[in-house]
Amino acid sequence: MYNSILVPIAPDHATSYKPAIAAARKLASEDAEIIALTVLDEIPEFVAAQIPHEIYKNRVIEAENDLRNEIGDAADVTPVVVSGHSYRSILDYADRKNCECIVITSHQPEFSDFLIGSTAARVVRHAKCNVMVLR
Repeated sequence: MYNSILVPIAPDHATSYKPAIAAARKLASEDAEIIALTVLDEIPEFVAAQIPHEIYKNRVIEAENDLRNEIGDAADVTPVVVSGHSYRSILDYADRKNCECIVITSHQPEFSDFLIGSTAARVVRHAKCNVMVLR
């Protein structure tokens, strides 16, 4: 079983995250840390320079509140919000926190996914830890 599991959740929650949290709980050891991670798209510097810091800060706080509301009273899941490119931020966070497993949901691939690659596919290809993909 794993002691540290990362569950990336899309900011729009378009794909259901509940099966991923359930799978993480099944894979978790007794005192495991389960982290629900949402990655906000990074605002380009030329745009960020025009936005007051409070607006940016409120964007992160709002995303954290949304994530907490989605997870509910799950005391065993820690909500975290970061900004950046989705797959790179997931991999960087997993490395920094020494996550032993990433449980990620994926949609049915479309033709464009084979040419560009989905976030889940990139995480699978580049993660240094185990990855479980749910459909």
